Amino acid sequence: MAFRYFIELQFKGKNFCGWQLQPNEHTVQGELNEKLSLLIYETIETVGAGRTDTGVHAKYFVAHFDCKKQLGNLPGLINKLNRFLHNDIAVINIHHVPNDVHARFSAISRTYRYYISTRKDVFYADISWPLYLHLDINKMNSGAETLLRYYDFTSFSKHHTDVKTKICKINYSHWTNENNMLVYTITADRFLRNMVRAIVGTLIRIGKGKLSVEEFIEIIEAKDRSKAGESAPAQGLFLENIVYPFTFNQINV
Repeated sequence: MAFRYFIELQFKGKNFCGWQLQPNEHTVQGELNEKLSLLIYETIETVGAGRTDTGVHAKYFVAHFDCKKQLGNLPGLINKLNRFLHNDIAVINIHHVPNDVHARFSAISRTYRYYISTRKDVFYADISWPLYLHLDINKMNSGAETLLRYYDFTSFSKHHTDVKTKICKINYSHWTNENNMLVYTITADRFLRNMVRAIVGTLIRIGKGKLSVEEFIEIIEAKDRSKAGESAPAQGLFLENIVYPFTFNQINV
């Protein structure tokens, strides 16, 4: 019999090659697997709610893992994990859940935010894109809102990915100006690899006056990654939230 646990965590991506395990690379998943295995005394393999690219951060991330024995002192395990894990990873909570819930497939939406510094700020240099230009946020929002009308986002997907479909349902897409930061927030049921950074990079071309909203629509409809703009740098991107059709209090075993 196996026991399933959901683990809520956050991480700064600067020192990792993304979430997902890669040979000979330092990843968040690899770090978490190693420390969980050490503390639980069996081989633990986590399953993440998604994957983040090298350098991308997560203010909120969820994974699950199965183990052979029921874990008794979860607060104690959380404290030990936070002492053993890399300083750029923090475990928020661990929940015992039914075996049929899944960190990735049970999620119904994800929210990302992209941060652009509009003036030099030493405290945000590693967690935003420094871009000291005048950008037309109104035109960028006109472009951002058109995304809600479409479902196929091949034009913003990395080539040669192992997904069966490029279909996503975007529910929210909007820019705001917050304390010398331009912030782009996007919510969807799923995201393609590199999708948010490609969208941001292309919307920035609208803000610079180098691309019209009509041309942006043509890029979406072309379903061709080469038509879109360059991807925005990884350090400005945060996974902000993952929503499930339940709360952990509702399903804790």
